[in-house]
Amino acid sequence: MAAREIASEQEYVDTVYAQLEKASVSAQELAKEGLARGRIGNEGGLVERDAMVFQAARRMATLDAAHEGLVFGRLDLRPDVSGIPRYIGRIGLRDDNYDVMLIDWRAPAAAVFYQATQADPQGVIRRRILRSKGVHVLGVEDDLLDAEAETDLPIVGEGALLAQLTRARDRSMHSIVATIQAEQDRAIRAPNKGVVSISGGPGTGKTVVALHRAAYLLYADRRRYETGGVLVVGPSGVFMRYIERVLPSLGETAVALRSLGEVVDGVRASRRDDPAVAEVKGSLAMAELLRRTSRQAVPDAPREFRVFYRDDVIHLGPRELGSIRRQLLTMGRRNRSTTKVASTLIDAMWRQVTSERGRERTKEDFAAEMRTSDEFLEFAAAWWPVLDAATVLGWLRDPDLLTRVSEGVLDDESVRLLAKSWGDQLSVDDIALLDELRYLLGDPPIVNTGSVDDEYLAAEDASLHEVFTASDREYAGPRGWSPPTNRVEDDGFAHVLVDEAQDLTPMQWRMVGRRGRAATWTIVGDPAQSSWPVPAEAARARAEALADKPRHDFHLSTNYRNSSEIYDFAAAYASRVGLDADLPDAVRSTGVSPEERHVDELESAVRSALSELAGSVEGTVGVVVPVARHGEVSRWVSSWPEFASDFGTLESRLVVLTGLDTKGLEFDGIVVVEPQEIEDESPTGRATLYVVYTRATQRMITLTS
Repeated sequence: MAAREIASEQEYVDTVYAQLEKASVSAQELAKEGLARGRIGNEGGLVERDAMVFQAARRMATLDAAHEGLVFGRLDLRPDVSGIPRYIGRIGLRDDNYDVMLIDWRAPAAAVFYQATQADPQGVIRRRILRSKGVHVLGVEDDLLDAEAETDLPIVGEGALLAQLTRARDRSMHSIVATIQAEQDRAIRAPNKGVVSISGGPGTGKTVVALHRAAYLLYADRRRYETGGVLVVGPSGVFMRYIERVLPSLGETAVALRSLGEVVDGVRASRRDDPAVAEVKGSLAMAELLRRTSRQAVPDAPREFRVFYRDDVIHLGPRELGSIRRQLLTMGRRNRSTTKVASTLIDAMWRQVTSERGRERTKEDFAAEMRTSDEFLEFAAAWWPVLDAATVLGWLRDPDLLTRVSEGVLDDESVRLLAKSWGDQLSVDDIALLDELRYLLGDPPIVNTGSVDDEYLAAEDASLHEVFTASDREYAGPRGWSPPTNRVEDDGFAHVLVDEAQDLTPMQWRMVGRRGRAATWTIVGDPAQSSWPVPAEAARARAEALADKPRHDFHLSTNYRNSSEIYDFAAAYASRVGLDADLPDAVRSTGVSPEERHVDELESAVRSALSELAGSVEGTVGVVVPVARHGEVSRWVSSWPEFASDFGTLESRLVVLTGLDTKGLEFDGIVVVEPQEIEDESPTGRATLYVVYTRATQRMITLTS
């Protein structure tokens, strides 16, 4: 029976792919026609060319992305609802007569595919999932939703959800578009206004639901979200690589995926500070410290300026320059006031012109002479340069300046930690500080030709290369890094999605909040998994970032990831150490409990555990270690030749990670090395270890020496 049903579905799928090929050819023809319009040679032809080529390229990208697993669902409804099956897919398609062949999963007509249940079938008798590889249907899984309906429809398979949950994992998150459950669908199709908050314990699908929501929003209001852009923020580069295929597989590419170390354009950081340092850098106190820093005199800038004018000696010393600096800082953000520098300096200098010969000339004459003086322009450019954030952050390497701006803001121990923290590369927590300074300093103004300070700005532009080069040299980020070229006014998005939101520090909330002031939001998190030790402070920063936008809260209550044996172990740990954990119901059992092994020699124990998992699970295996042991264990694993055959390509199946790096990931099997050390390495180590204990789908082994 199964073979007959598969063959029948293959026949229909073949017709859909044939129509897809026709649509692709039409898109290619549209692109060719658009290019031909460009040869007309007038402005109208060029506009038509650009519009047609853009639309064709977007359509071809959508068709290409949807090719894998194009048709994944079928609904058979009661005769009084519809006598024709509805096929559900990654995109919508019509035949040559404009009749619907395939319904886009985000369309209102497809909602019943996800919302119908046995308790409320909504007219659906059978829901079928098609499992495919490429254009070939490999199997079908059926759910009978209306057992009381008179039907002779065959029911095949063990059920789509169970089949999905038992599959082997790989190094990428996959779309759940075929198996979205009713409680998940409600969050995906929530109103597109304000803030949608998705909470729930481990394994409830919060991340993938949020990503499907992003795809839904792009479908429901494409003009708004594709024009304004969608920003997805996650905890780490490892996590972002894990989820990067989900949205393209749903046909959506107008999305920026950035880890917390990549939110600022042009900068990338993956190094993590020690937990105590991260707590200092993430605290709201840093906002005040950086505000003070941004107002300091430029280190090594000229401390005085002296010029002879007719019979007067004009002298601007430290006191006069300090007063002028404070005056300029009242005029707005520091870089925005560059157009006022020359005139403000000239005003102060003119007040010192008191001689009879000097007063024979007007102030305008004096100003014109100063604006043609190389000496004056060079001084102005050096005294008030356009500053980039990395340069100003680099000022904090000076112990005296750091002590001065920290007074009354940080205690002595925090200042000591901060002073020791500046490495050769930016850390993840430095990125939020960099962004804070970008907004404190502001963009340089765009000056119209003929501005009174054109000459000054021309000189200043010539000095920018030296400023940026000094930034690289004095506060070295990753090699080859250059300061971001984007303007802060261009940072906004139409929608912001924040995953693992419970981990964001207050300073990171300020950074992300700037990108979503006019946006709608999706916030995903579980407080019990938080790695930030001061949740009340983060909550205040989060509330400020979200302002007074309306909220829609959704809670997911079913654990689809872990076997019940593994999650019972994790839940017992959470209870034992006092975590206020949200405990979802695990729906699947394997009959295999986690193993706790006390070993004499750690290296051989890791090797033995990996050999065992290589033979018992088909998908990915994670080795989770304390931060201090990461390099050591990584060297062990890479030196064992047998795992090249046991795990195939190590990069694809086996990975060594720290506890924090496991956020949002899942593995078929997991080896936890020295769990007590993971717990002890930070103030929130218990929450981190709880996260680690909830990563495995099939097997878990802990090793303690």
